[in-house]
Amino acid sequence: MGALTGKTALVTGASRGIGRAIAERLGRDGARVAVHYGSNEAAAKETVAAIEAAGGEAFAFRAELGVPGDAAALWAEFDRHADGLDILVNNAGVALQALIEDTEEADFDRLFAVNTKAPFFVTKLGLSRMRDGGRIVNVSTVATHAALMPTLLAYTMTKSALDAFTKFLSKSVGERGITVNAVAPGALDTDMNAAWLRDNDDAKTGMAGMSPLGRMTDVGEVADTVAYLVSGDAKVLTGTYLDVSGGVLL
Repeated sequence: MGALTGKTALVTGASRGIGRAIAERLGRDGARVAVHYGSNEAAAKETVAAIEAAGGEAFAFRAELGVPGDAAALWAEFDRHADGLDILVNNAGVALQALIEDTEEADFDRLFAVNTKAPFFVTKLGLSRMRDGGRIVNVSTVATHAALMPTLLAYTMTKSALDAFTKFLSKSVGERGITVNAVAPGALDTDMNAAWLRDNDDAKTGMAGMSPLGRMTDVGEVADTVAYLVSGDAKVLTGTYLDVSGGVLL
């Protein structure tokens, strides 16, 4: 039996990238995984198929984040498939690379709606569904602890708010035995970063050179860290920020 057998996990933005890696890892560990997606139904079905092919159980459902009523709509869809929750991974997010002088107000508002407001209200409504002893993990970024790139200003502001949310929420729900932690990846080769990283060998070399390990981390390694945080082995870790960048900040 897996470490998470009998548990139900929801991963937002689980059709691709970090979210998919987390969903597949939790599925391998025995959890029944709710694969949330915003637009790419085919990719979400691929995630479900991969979990099932590995012997796990999963279902996909759509809910658009960053719009009024998004959290309520998400949970209404979730409730059609499950009657309780043990693990919530707030992973869904959008990115923007722009200097402050090039940042439009609409883009700024969209960043905060998806990356900050949505996790807040998804979690708020999810707490009534979460069983005591549950686990919440928020996907942040290593950039909140260092001004690595000026073009990440607005994006990093949204994740800094998520870091604060992690700490304050951990004190609010601790009496129920619920833990709340954040994982902070560095640059990863995902669809979110494709425009500036995927086909840019110079950028990849530069990112790898920032780590004392001499390489970039990958989505599977982030998923491994999440799997630890939601396991029984991490039951006394709460309010923490785990740097999974390979030591970029050293």
